Amino acid sequence: MNASTPSADNRLTQRFAQLRKAGRTALIPYLTAGDPYPDATVDFMHTLVAAGADVIELGVPFTDPMADGPVIQAACERALVHGTSLRDVITMVARFREDDAETPVVLMGYYNPIDRLGLESFADKAQTAGVDGVLIVDLTAEEAPEVVPSLAAANLSPVCLIAPTTGEARIKLICENAGGYIYYVSFKGVTGAASLDTDALAGQIEPIRRATDLPIGVGFGVRTPDNAAAVADVADGVVVGSVLVGQIAAHLNDVGAAQSALSKTLGAMRAAIDTQDSSRKAGQKQEGEHA
Repeated sequence: MNASTPSADNRLTQRFAQLRKAGRTALIPYLTAGDPYPDATVDFMHTLVAAGADVIELGVPFTDPMADGPVIQAACERALVHGTSLRDVITMVARFREDDAETPVVLMGYYNPIDRLGLESFADKAQTAGVDGVLIVDLTAEEAPEVVPSLAAANLSPVCLIAPTTGEARIKLICENAGGYIYYVSFKGVTGAASLDTDALAGQIEPIRRATDLPIGVGFGVRTPDNAAAVADVADGVVVGSVLVGQIAAHLNDVGAAQSALSKTLGAMRAAIDTQDSSRKAGQKQEGEHA
């Protein structure tokens, strides 16, 4: 067990273990907390779970989301208009936990709000609220050893990003401080871009599989059920973000319509992933029978 290893009762660890045993791929939707206003977020989270989410990534609004494209940048701006803070986001998780004690929640954002709150204070408050993992977008592999122990001590999995441009030596370094799952950025760029080369994914994530036993989730560019199914063929998790945030942006004045759009979009992806998982299991069964 290294500094990034959560305890056995971590919801994120348990969920991926359950999915692996069942031969299913995780569906991991992302929302920006506080978009379009704070009171809508918890309802959106429950909508995603009902539509088939296995893990929820909840974005912490930030004034300079440098890794995000215009869709999520606009969501951050809408959330910040209402003053949505890291403390508010943690409170949202606590409210979500009042009705859902099982679905893992990963906070995704930048280090500055955590630093302002204080790392130890953040870890304690997040654990108390029911957060299961933290993905700090701008945390480098060199800085991780200074941050990860505090997260792990609070049973928070330190989810890490790996990009297509990351070399094998650095992949190994990143994985040494990772927990929960690896978020593989499927192409170089910002969130919401449209270039997803699913044919190349298997080869791209192979060096990660050699470096870690952690599940690998793939995000950036997953927009359609077909995209989701193709990713599910080679990855352990499918991360869906900008297309969902875009649905909220299209229904800013009608939360009910936004919930319906989220449910329809994510539900179609869930169905496509489940079909792909069933096809893979059937193929594996046939191979076993002919072995």
